[in-house]
Amino acid sequence: MIRLSDLPVKRPTRFALEPEQGELAKIADGLGLLGLRKMRFAGTLSPMGRQDWALEADLGATVVQSCVVTLEPVTTRIEEKVVRRYLAEFSFPEEEEAEMGEDDEAEPLPAVLDLTEVMREALALALPAFPRAEGVELGEAVFTEPGAEPMTEEKVKPFAGLAELKKRMEE
Repeated sequence: MIRLSDLPVKRPTRFALEPEQGELAKIADGLGLLGLRKMRFAGTLSPMGRQDWALEADLGATVVQSCVVTLEPVTTRIEEKVVRRYLAEFSFPEEEEAEMGEDDEAEPLPAVLDLTEVMREALALALPAFPRAEGVELGEAVFTEPGAEPMTEEKVKPFAGLAELKKRMEE
């Protein structure tokens, strides 16, 4: 945990986190991973004016997830740039439903910044949503009533036949 008000305001502050095995196991369990082999989160916290701060870091991790098709373990190496801006004058939208602004890196300025939590969040956002083992395809399920011609993905695409006809005409 870092108290931002205690950091020097004239120069960036460097940081580096490399969780031990026990912490890696907790993070993996919290994110529903089969395993988390290595993880490193390193970067700088830089002052922006009098009160605001910018975090720029590199996240590196080796994660093991279940394949969505076969449930076999899938290992993925994640290398991600992480950028956050902590603003003193940040305000949340008043409406219940509001469009996300263009600046998705901005967050309210916390009194204390938990870099471990920022690291976990960045990893959660970087994880493959549908990991698949090498060479595994999801395939296509086709359902129809008996005697009817099934509607396939190819038949739904109206210009697929034109592309094939053009290809034949060029040959």
